[in-house]
Amino acid sequence: MFFVTSSPDHASERDPERNIRWVFEHRKRSEDASAGRAVEKHQPPNGVTNRKSLMLNIDTTRGPVTETRQIIYRTKGHRHGPITRLMSPGDLGELLKPFVFLDLFESSVETRAPFAIHPHSGLATFTTLLSGSTLYADSTGKAGLLAAGDVEWMRAGGGVWHGGVGLPNGPIRGFQLWVALPPELELAPALSQYVKGEDVPDDGSVRVLLGSYQGRQSPVEAPSDMTYLHVRLADGQRWLYQPERGHTVAWTAVCRGGVMIGETRIGREIAVFEEGDAAIEFTAHGDAEFVVGSAAKHPYPLVTGMYSVHTGPDALFRGEAGIKRVAKTMELTPGGMVTPELVRRMGGQTEPRQLPAGT
Repeated sequence: MFFVTSSPDHASERDPERNIRWVFEHRKRSEDASAGRAVEKHQPPNGVTNRKSLMLNIDTTRGPVTETRQIIYRTKGHRHGPITRLMSPGDLGELLKPFVFLDLFESSVETRAPFAIHPHSGLATFTTLLSGSTLYADSTGKAGLLAAGDVEWMRAGGGVWHGGVGLPNGPIRGFQLWVALPPELELAPALSQYVKGEDVPDDGSVRVLLGSYQGRQSPVEAPSDMTYLHVRLADGQRWLYQPERGHTVAWTAVCRGGVMIGETRIGREIAVFEEGDAAIEFTAHGDAEFVVGSAAKHPYPLVTGMYSVHTGPDALFRGEAGIKRVAKTMELTPGGMVTPELVRRMGGQTEPRQLPAGT
């Protein structure tokens, strides 16, 4: 939605360039090994986990034994006020595309701040609000209130503007994800979708934000082959995630508690898995909350602007021109703030809704 600061910079705490370089080298060695080419042994730098895959008994419908994916990179990201940047297009986004950007935002009642109306093009943003509530408005003409559990999908396409502000009814916490769009959608008309929490498929532990999981389908249409899940596990609970066939890209980000993945404990950080088709096993270390993404690899370059991601320079030029055109006709004011008055004027709700008893 609107939890974005300028300069999408990100790095590991120790030596980010060396660590990211090692991740790409690790992927190349894996490809060489799969092709039968000689592979030189190489030790990871500090901050990168490289261990033997574990053998695990799982659902017999998939066979008695499955090798689980290894973690090849992990980082706590960098905090900028209420935002912890875990992934950006210039670093992990290149490795994990179509997932190109991930922020964890956390703001107390005292420190909540408005996020000025700003643009995007060429990408889609997915905001998952875990606690608190916010007002929003966008240049497609939609405005209203997001409550805890609600999600927002903003397919920027050829240009969109949006912004928001937190309400003083409790701390605000959630994730914002950016997804790179394929050429046929990167300049398409903007599309926004706001989904109430009760309409997000949920089996009690896993909410389906994008894609599908065990027969449950997200109400948001993903722009390409991907799955994005919000998971809550009780202390000691085990969960095995088998990505869809062809989902060679996979990662997880923990926002509460911790999870054991093999012999590695992942806390408040992002972990990148090696490319492949194997399952991923999670065991909660304390009550845990996290998101998981998997997808088929985005086969296009990432060409970026300040708030844009496109597949090429020409598309970026056209997307940024589209942003300027939208700014001339929209009801919003570029750089302005979302206020209750603006939301009401646009026909949106400004007060938290009352849920039916028992929900």
